[in-house]
Amino acid sequence: MEWSNPVIGRFVYSRAGRDKGRLFIVVRIIDENFVAVADGDLRTIERPKKKRIKHLKYTDVVSDDILQKLKNGKQPLDSDIRKAISEVRDI
Repeated sequence: MEWSNPVIGRFVYSRAGRDKGRLFIVVRIIDENFVAVADGDLRTIERPKKKRIKHLKYTDVVSDDILQKLKNGKQPLDSDIRKAISEVRDI
């Protein structure tokens, strides 16, 4: 699935780069071409990866927990992100 408008909290797969195939969560929209993604492991919430939108494969799953924390101005913990990603992988 591909959307022209990325959504904060959506799970995405990297389609290019050395992290190809890795599952991330969109944590910030930078501009119309870039988003910041984190996985809580190699890319922490403090140092998210800047990725081109066209290099991401979007899923239809959004982490409501991460989304609510980011909307409320709180920074989710890396463990929260890892937990959300592991729950999606188990589905």
